[in-house]
Amino acid sequence: MPLTQEDSANIARVLTEALPYIQRFQNTTVVVKFGGNAMVDEALQSSFARDIVLMKIVGINPIVVHGGGPQIGELLERLGIQSRFVDGMRVTDEQTMDVVQMVLGGLVNKDIVSLIQTHGGRAIGITGKDGELIRARRMSMKRSSPELSEPEIIDIGQVGEVERIDTAVIDLLVRSDFIPVIAPIGIGPDGASYNINADVVAGRVAEALKASKLILLTNTPGLMDREGRVLTGLTAERVQELIRDGTIHGGMLPKIQHALEAVENGVSSAHIIDGRVAHAVLLEIFTDTGVGTLITANPRDTHQSD
Repeated sequence: MPLTQEDSANIARVLTEALPYIQRFQNTTVVVKFGGNAMVDEALQSSFARDIVLMKIVGINPIVVHGGGPQIGELLERLGIQSRFVDGMRVTDEQTMDVVQMVLGGLVNKDIVSLIQTHGGRAIGITGKDGELIRARRMSMKRSSPELSEPEIIDIGQVGEVERIDTAVIDLLVRSDFIPVIAPIGIGPDGASYNINADVVAGRVAEALKASKLILLTNTPGLMDREGRVLTGLTAERVQELIRDGTIHGGMLPKIQHALEAVENGVSSAHIIDGRVAHAVLLEIFTDTGVGTLITANPRDTHQSD
């Protein structure tokens, strides 16, 4: 069935709107954290993979960092291993770490690689242990209470924080025209493996690569004000104000802080976008309005896709 005149006009408008953004971001690096509903809904998985492949085709270098918390929890349950959390962090003993590596470094990572390749891309999956990409150290958690004279130190096992990013393996893959897909597992100085928050890894990788953009997929429309409106075009200074007045709170707070830290450490802009929207990554990069919250260090650069 031939396109109607209206359909043709809409397609032409979308393509012409995307052109200046394609030109602007050619030969730049965009780090995308893949997680939330987009990882478990088949239609959203497919639209994400197509977005990543198209970015590569038009000359942008996408780097994918993924999570996998629900998949880890599901396998632990099937194996009869109880999951425990402290302040939202999964307690990761040696047995749990084995499962984390199987799920993140194996099942989830390779599924994403296959998905990208099904849609015409060339991807290679790695963990932060490969090429010592992510040097990690054990995370130290402290909890204070009025009953204690000193903060209580809580052992949450092999949960890590990033000590250093070595981009050599990423650079090699990008030069060879591959799309790197990174599982957030780091390696310690003693060779031990560490489970690291994927948002943190995505931010630190973006900083190390001096990426043009850091994109974090979420299960929300973005950062919203008290009236439920999505806030965007935010400077780093404005984000700090919103943290202080309590607008940014709860589960959104750490995500915003990771995005803000990346922007303050050399990433041109950070985007927190709704991964429940099909083709959310392309809409955020290549359209005037986008589908989420933009944070930038430059007060003059507060356009949604700038």
